[in-house]
Amino acid sequence: MPNYIMDLRKYVGHKPFIMVGASVIVENAEGKILLQQRADNHCWGYPGGALELGETLENAARRELAEETGLIAEELELFGVFSGEEFHHIYPNQDEVYIVDVVYLCKSYSGKLRAQEDEVERLGFFSADELPESISPPVRPVIEEWLTRKGL
Repeated sequence: MPNYIMDLRKYVGHKPFIMVGASVIVENAEGKILLQQRADNHCWGYPGGALELGETLENAARRELAEETGLIAEELELFGVFSGEEFHHIYPNQDEVYIVDVVYLCKSYSGKLRAQEDEVERLGFFSADELPESISPPVRPVIEEWLTRKGL
């Protein structure tokens, strides 16, 4: 599949632009959420990535979840759409984006958990009281919203 963001970077370099992403908060039967440690900045976050041209948000969320974790979403529920200054992010390579993140909640999934080699260092399910310290900055507000909705 072509990579829209990488193609766009050929023209704009590191300059900021709006990036639409689709992400998934996977919650297991014990109420723990799946987080992945990113290979680029070693921070933790949920599976997700940029929308490709012509792709639906839900299909992008399903694709990213499968690519990054090996899990197949059986059902997705819209958790929320997040944007604004809190979602301004500069990647380690200095690429700058303002993220519009469409986040889905998934409690029904199948497959075998496995980390995507080039993007994910580790995967793990975490309870609300054992979340890693180093959560990726644009993910933190969404995790805080998840905690709020859980009454924590």
